[in-house]
Amino acid sequence: MTEPADPARSPRFAQVASFARLPLRRDLAGAGSAFVGIPWDDATSFRSGAREGPSAIRHHSRLLRTYHLFQKVYPFRVLETIDFGDIDPVPGYLDETFRRVEEGLAPLFRAKVVPFVGGGDHSVTLPVLRAQKAATGRPVRLLHFDAHYDTWDHYWGDKRYTHGTWVRRAYEEGLIEPGHVFQVGIRSSLYAAEDVENNARYVQRTYTTEDLDREGPDAVAASLVEALRGGPTYVSVDIDVLDPAFAPGTGTPEPGGLSTRELFRLLRPLHALDIVGFDVVEVAPQYDHTGQVTALAAANVLYEGLAALARHRQTVR
Repeated sequence: MTEPADPARSPRFAQVASFARLPLRRDLAGAGSAFVGIPWDDATSFRSGAREGPSAIRHHSRLLRTYHLFQKVYPFRVLETIDFGDIDPVPGYLDETFRRVEEGLAPLFRAKVVPFVGGGDHSVTLPVLRAQKAATGRPVRLLHFDAHYDTWDHYWGDKRYTHGTWVRRAYEEGLIEPGHVFQVGIRSSLYAAEDVENNARYVQRTYTTEDLDREGPDAVAASLVEALRGGPTYVSVDIDVLDPAFAPGTGTPEPGGLSTRELFRLLRPLHALDIVGFDVVEVAPQYDHTGQVTALAAANVLYEGLAALARHRQTVR
């Protein structure tokens, strides 16, 4: 049975920092889920630094405990979670890095080990989705938490693979299921009014922060579950969905975002969904003036995803 190291025997500040102090191994035998780091940030459009995200998330995940109070589940135990280590990127070479991500994640999807990915900039979600489609032969439904659309076509003339274009590329490549793409937390300024119409070509429903204020997180979560239930769902969380007060350590911060508690309320009802992958991206700890709050939030967001999946597994058994 997979369990984090016992803090009564080994203090949390001791030993090599794996995610939640779980076993660090590449052997997938018996595993049901795995933390995977992708330290890549060459596809950013503003501030780099998310390559430091996976190590920061691991460091600040040491406080995570074995039992989730609200889901009433032992997520690491139910899912037999391991830390799979990092996928080594090739700095400056996007195509080769994406190929390595696809090859590195494919064995997990083939073995039905659900990856919980720590990025890295948001472009890494694209090769993760490619790996999922290649391994299973089917697209996923997408739940996307972000301050930004990420459905732009290109940057700087012809750069079509960036952290702001991955949703559009995934849609074009048939990696996500049309009619089942949902966004939550959108609030950034746009390049043009046409961006709203263009985004609607790929996204079934976009919940802005004003929608969340008007409808409330519980009602929005219920609507999302109803729309996504019944198919494999991939959840992608850009940490900048949180207000910079709660997550200052990110490359493209946008004021007016969610609180950490609001995000947790949106994530907890996802136990009703069949989650086949989950990521938290854009953690750039060097911009965090507290030194820890952003990575701490990211580690706990991943924990919420693990707990939701664990409860789902217990329910459907």
